[in-house]
Amino acid sequence: MALRRLASKLKSRTRKLARKSVPHQPGNSGELVVITGMSGSGKASVLKAFEDLGYYCVDNLPVGLIPRFAELAGQSTEIGRTALVVDVREGRQLEELPAIVKSVRRILPTKMVFLEASDAVLLRRYSETRRPHPLGHDAPVKTSVTTERSRLRHIRKMADLVIDTSKFNVHELRSHIIELFQKKEKGRNILVSCVSFGFKHGVPEDADLVFDVRFLPNPHFVPEFRPLTGRHPKVGKYIRSFPQTAEFIQRISDLLIYLLPHYIHEGKSYLTIAFGCTGGQHRSVMIAQDVAANLKKAGYRVKVSHRDSPK
Repeated sequence: MALRRLASKLKSRTRKLARKSVPHQPGNSGELVVITGMSGSGKASVLKAFEDLGYYCVDNLPVGLIPRFAELAGQSTEIGRTALVVDVREGRQLEELPAIVKSVRRILPTKMVFLEASDAVLLRRYSETRRPHPLGHDAPVKTSVTTERSRLRHIRKMADLVIDTSKFNVHELRSHIIELFQKKEKGRNILVSCVSFGFKHGVPEDADLVFDVRFLPNPHFVPEFRPLTGRHPKVGKYIRSFPQTAEFIQRISDLLIYLLPHYIHEGKSYLTIAFGCTGGQHRSVMIAQDVAANLKKAGYRVKVSHRDSPK
């Protein structure tokens, strides 16, 4: 509480400091990442990932102290890259964040990362952890989530990077952040998810692109293959024995390799490609595996999941 009172006293002073500070020089390697977003979206996990990358990290820094923090970080010879979390725990002070970030960008190269997740995922996470929502113990979590999303709408609009963590577990989210922010050659910072599914179970809600592979002969009608999946060598050999299979895989792979740089250029950090057959056990599984292999050869990060296939 004392820190928050200090932040309130320093708010006007830090704004003046931000205006008077010497603009960041191109030769300085300093960087500030402001992590914000929905409660339950994984901000703590993301901050740990930044810490693993060598960032100096601060959780829940009062927004009134951010300009002073940025100024000190920019002048430090020991602290290079920094990251901090600011979220709805700030209360009304959070309304100052857009203006403060705008001023801080004159001091230090600054990126804002906004984390979000679907309402259903957030409710499930709160149910699993049994933790109260920071907006209050009395209101239902669903109401608090709705209120928080509304309050953060204007902050989300100014974010440099918006990440929907609904599709990630903790380990995948950490890997995604490390891939995005580790120092390396830029150009292919996108995570591609190849998913197989069965149309009779419904199309995946999070799919960006959907391809129907039901035009291929169905191994289900071959008694020997019925209990197997598309990952079995015999099933794969059977599906590949038809000329349209190889042509389809090549055409789709070429299309995706053409499209991915354009998605990256538009700021997309992940893409979910769904391949569907009738039951999601044979054809879609084999196609998803082969297309993913082609994308990996092209240098992209790819994960494969089979939603409806027996393990």
